[in-house]
Amino acid sequence: MKKRKNIVGPNVRRLRCKQNLSQESLAAQCQLIGWDISREGIAKIESQIRGVSDIEVMKLAKALRVHFSVLFP
Repeated sequence: MKKRKNIVGPNVRRLRCKQNLSQESLAAQCQLIGWDISREGIAKIESQIRGVSDIEVMKLAKALRVHFSVLFP
């Protein structure tokens, strides 16, 4: 069984796809708000193989233009 390191990854992917953003575009949005994360980092979050801090959840929400609570299942 795969050990998940976050619970927001699937919703990050769902929202990103709903907005027709690539992982690279989302990483660029994050860069614009001051979070240095790569496309690979976004992919690892979506795949739940990278943990996400509370501050990073807030930055993901800002980059996706949603309330942070939408990222949680």
